[in-house]
Amino acid sequence: MGKGQGPESSILAMCSPEEEALLQLEEVFSSTLARINSLVLQPLLTAEPSDPQGRECLRLLQQLHRSSQQLWEVTEESLHSLRRRLCHQDSVGLESLLLLCGADRVLRVHVEYIEAYTSCVVVQAFQKAAKKRSEYWRGQRKALRQLLSGVSSEASVGTTLVQALRQPLAHHVQQYVLLLLSLGDTVGERHPTRELVVHAATLFGNLESFMRQALDQATATQALWHALSSRLRDVLCTPARRLLQDSQDIPVTVTPLRAERVLLFDDALVLLQGHSVHTFDLKLVWVDPGQDGCTFDLLTPEEEVSFCSKDPQGRMVWQWKVTQAVCQALRGKKDFPMLGAGLESPEPPTCRCVAYTFRAEGRLCQATYEGEWCRGRPHGKGTLKWPDGRNHVGNFCQGLEHGFGIRLVPQASEDKFDCYKCHWWEGSMCGYGICEYSTDEVYKGYFQAGLRHGFGVLESPPQAPQPCKYTGHWERGQKSGYGIEEDGDRGERYIGMWQADQRHGPGVMVTQAGVCYQGTFQADKMVGPGILLSEDDSLYEGTFTRDLTLVGKGKVTFPNGFTLEGSFGSGPGGGLHTQGLLDTAALPPEPSGTRKRQLGVGAFPAESRWQGVYGPFRDFVRAGCPGDLQEALLGFHVQNSRDLRKSQEYLCCERTQPEDRAGRMEDVLDELLQHREPRALRQCLRKALSNSLHPLGKLLRTLMLTFQATYAGIGANKHLQALAQEEVKQHARELWAAYRGLLQVALQRKGQAPEEDEDTETRDVQVHGLVLPLILPSFYSELFTLYLLLHEREDGLYSQGIAHLSLFPDTKLLEFLDVQKHLWPLKDLTLTTNQRLSLVRDKCFLSATECLQKIITTVDPREKLEVLERTYGEIEATVSRVLGQEHKLPMDDLLPLLIYVVSRARIQHLGAEIHLIRDMMDPVHTGGLYDFLLTALESCYEHIQKEDMRLHRFPGRGDSRRPW
Repeated sequence: MGKGQGPESSILAMCSPEEEALLQLEEVFSSTLARINSLVLQPLLTAEPSDPQGRECLRLLQQLHRSSQQLWEVTEESLHSLRRRLCHQDSVGLESLLLLCGADRVLRVHVEYIEAYTSCVVVQAFQKAAKKRSEYWRGQRKALRQLLSGVSSEASVGTTLVQALRQPLAHHVQQYVLLLLSLGDTVGERHPTRELVVHAATLFGNLESFMRQALDQATATQALWHALSSRLRDVLCTPARRLLQDSQDIPVTVTPLRAERVLLFDDALVLLQGHSVHTFDLKLVWVDPGQDGCTFDLLTPEEEVSFCSKDPQGRMVWQWKVTQAVCQALRGKKDFPMLGAGLESPEPPTCRCVAYTFRAEGRLCQATYEGEWCRGRPHGKGTLKWPDGRNHVGNFCQGLEHGFGIRLVPQASEDKFDCYKCHWWEGSMCGYGICEYSTDEVYKGYFQAGLRHGFGVLESPPQAPQPCKYTGHWERGQKSGYGIEEDGDRGERYIGMWQADQRHGPGVMVTQAGVCYQGTFQADKMVGPGILLSEDDSLYEGTFTRDLTLVGKGKVTFPNGFTLEGSFGSGPGGGLHTQGLLDTAALPPEPSGTRKRQLGVGAFPAESRWQGVYGPFRDFVRAGCPGDLQEALLGFHVQNSRDLRKSQEYLCCERTQPEDRAGRMEDVLDELLQHREPRALRQCLRKALSNSLHPLGKLLRTLMLTFQATYAGIGANKHLQALAQEEVKQHARELWAAYRGLLQVALQRKGQAPEEDEDTETRDVQVHGLVLPLILPSFYSELFTLYLLLHEREDGLYSQGIAHLSLFPDTKLLEFLDVQKHLWPLKDLTLTTNQRLSLVRDKCFLSATECLQKIITTVDPREKLEVLERTYGEIEATVSRVLGQEHKLPMDDLLPLLIYVVSRARIQHLGAEIHLIRDMMDPVHTGGLYDFLLTALESCYEHIQKEDMRLHRFPGRGDSRRPW
C-alpha cells in the first residue's frame, strides 16, 4: 500500500468477497435461465392453439419468453462487468459493475419479467399449455424438480411449471439484496461508491416487496376468475387486470346502486348484481370523504355513489385502496414497490385528461368526450363527438359547453355541415359567434340561449337563387328591431323596423333605380300613407298598396312645381290611372322640399338605431372589462383576407389563454391612465381606434360595417344624407362614452377615485373636437358620396362657372371680378420675351390658390377650416406686400379676391365639401373666425353658380345689383 493511501482507498485495487460471491451468483442464475428457456419456455411455445383463449395464452407465453431472454442478456452483461473487474482490479473500479452503475436498468428488466410471469399466472397459461402436452411434461418432471427446492413430488405439472419460472428468480433477487448489503458494510461510509451500493441494495430490496405483492395479487385474481361464472369471467377477465380488494373480504354496501359484490381492480371498480356488471374506469373516479366514519362517496361521469362499511377501519381500507388505485391508474404504471408507495402526492389530481363514452339517456347519450375533467364532469378544453356526426371542440365547465367552442352539425346532404364558431354559456350559444351554414349562408353576430339575439349579420352567397343580406337586430332567433336588408335579386334595400322576421313599423325602401319609399310597414308590406321620391325628384304623398303601387288619394309634386292631386289606381294594361286636379300655376318647389327631401329623419332616432352594437360594450364595461369575456361581448374581427385566413386557423385551433387576454386588457387600461392630457389623449385614441384588437377599435369596426351596409351600394342615395350624418355624430358620442367607461374601470382597478360625470357642454366639446375628427375617415367614403349626390346640381353649375372663369387671364379676371387695381399683385407676374401682361394666367395670388387646394387632402373638418384660414392669411399677406404695409381686407374687397382664388384652385365638388364641413365642424366655432370664413367661401360658391358668372357678364362697381 503506497504512501498517503488509507485502508478504504486500497479496496479500489482489490476485489471483495462479496464481488466474488456476486460473480458466482450471476453464473448460476445465467445457467439456470438458459435451462429454463430450453426445458420450459421453448416447449411451451410449440403448441398451435385454434381457440381464442389458447391464442391469448400463447401470446402471453411469447411475451414471457422475450422477457426471460432480456433477463438472461442483462445477467450476462452483469457477469461480464464482474469478470472484467476481477481481471483488472487495478484499473477497473467498483463503480463499473452493472449492478451499481446500471441498477435502474437491471431493475426494469426484472420488473418486466415479473409482470409477464404474473399475467400468465392470472389466466393459468402454464396449466392450459401443460394439458396440451401432458405426456411430455410427465417425462420432464424429474428435470424440473432439479431446478426447484421444497416442491412436493406429488405436485401437478402446472404447479411445477409455475414454481420453475418463479423460484429461481426469487432466490436470485434475495441473494442480490444480501450481498449488496454486505458490500455496503465492507466499503464503509466514506467510500466513493457507497451511494451506488446503497441505492442498488434499496432497489432490489424494493423489488422483493414488489414481487411478493405482484404474486399475491396475481394469485388472488386467478382465484377470483376461477370462482366467477364463465359469463362474468368473459366480461371482466383480462391478463393485465389485478384484484386489489373484494367486498367478500371487507364487506361494503353501495347506494343508490345495488351490488351483491364489489370488486376493486387496478384499472376499474366493478359492481356485480346477478349477471349485470357496472364498471367504473378508475381514471374517472373521484373520492370524496364521507360525513361520518363509515361512509365515503365516489363521483363518476354519470353516477354519484356512496360506500358504507360496517366499521371505520373497513371504510379506511376501502377509501385508501380506491384512492391509491386511482393514482396508479392515472400514472399508467404500477406503483413501486407497493401500492401507494413512492408517490409525490398521496391524493389523485382533481383535474385530469381522459376519454369517456356516455351511456345514460340524454343529450350526451353515446357521445364520446375526450379532454379535461374535474370531479366527474368535463371541465376545461375537450372534444365531444356524437354518433350522428355532431362534433364540438372547445371549453367546458361542469359538464356543459362554456366559453369558446366550435360545433359541427352534419346535414342530410353529403359532406355538408353547419359550423358554429361561437361563445357558449352553460351549454348553449351565448355571446358573439360566426356560423357558416351548409346552405353557404354566414351569420356573424350575437346569440342568447342558442338563438340569434342582439346585433348580427346574415348573408347569403352571391350565387344563391335569392341573394340577400340582413344587418341589424335579432330577438329570439328572428329579425326584430332596427335592421337593414338588401335584396340583391330585386335591387332593393330596406332600412327600418322589423318584428318576427317581417318588416314592421316605420321604414324606408331604396331601389337601385333611385326610387325611394317611406312609410309604415305591417307584416312585410307598406300600409297607410307614405311618400315616394322618384329619380327625377318627383314627389308622391299618399297611400300605397302592399306591393308599393299608388292607390287612393294622393298628391304628386313635379320638379317644375306642377302638382297633381286626386285619386290614383291601376289603369288598363297595368298602367297608372289618375283622376284629379293638375295645378300648373304653382311656384317651383324649394330645393329642400323635393330634390333635397331627407328620409328617415325622426322615424329612427340615431341614439336607438344600433343599441345591439353599443349594448355588449356597455355590458363589458359594467362587468369590469374581464379579459376572458372580451371576445364573447365584443366579437372577433379581421382586417383583410390574409388576417381572415389567420383568424380561421386561430378559431379552429388552440385559443389564447384567458390569462393572456386578461393581461392585454390590463395593458389597455393602463395606457388610458397614462395618456389623459389632451395631446396624449388624442394620440392614445387614434392608436386605439386603428387597432382591430383594441375594444374601441373593435367597436368602431362594427359601426363601420353597419354604416357600409346602410349607405354603400344601393344605399348611396341623396335622400339618406341627413340620416347618415346624424348617425356618424351619434357614433362619435357613443365612442366617447365607451372611452369614459374604460377609463372609469381603469381608475377603479387602481383604487383611484372615479372622474365626475361630464355635463352636456363638456361632452360635446370632446365629441366634436376630439372623437369625430378621429373616426370621420372610417365613414368618409360613404358619407361624402351622399353629399356629392345631394349637391350634384349645384356642383354642376359651380363647375360650369369655374370652367368659364378659367378662360380669363389673371388681369382680365381681376378686372372682371371688380378687384381694385391697387390690390393687384402685378409684382408677382414675371413676363417672358414677347409676353404681354394681359395674357398671364394662374400667377396672381398663387400661394393662396395652392393653399386652398389642400382643403381636399384631409377629411378632418377642423383641418379643412385651418386650410381656409391659411388661405385667407395668404391673400392678406399678398395684398400687404403689394401695398407695402399691413392691410386688413374689408368684406367688399375680400369677397372678389376669394372668388378669384377659388376659381383658380378649381376644387371639384366644392359644395359637397362646404356642406360637410358645416355639418361636421365643432359647434364651438359657430360665430367665430372659422364660421365667418366658411360663410365667405359659401358666398363665393353661390356667386360662381350664378348665370352672369357663367355667361361672362358681371355688374360694374357702381351697379346696385352688385352681389356684395
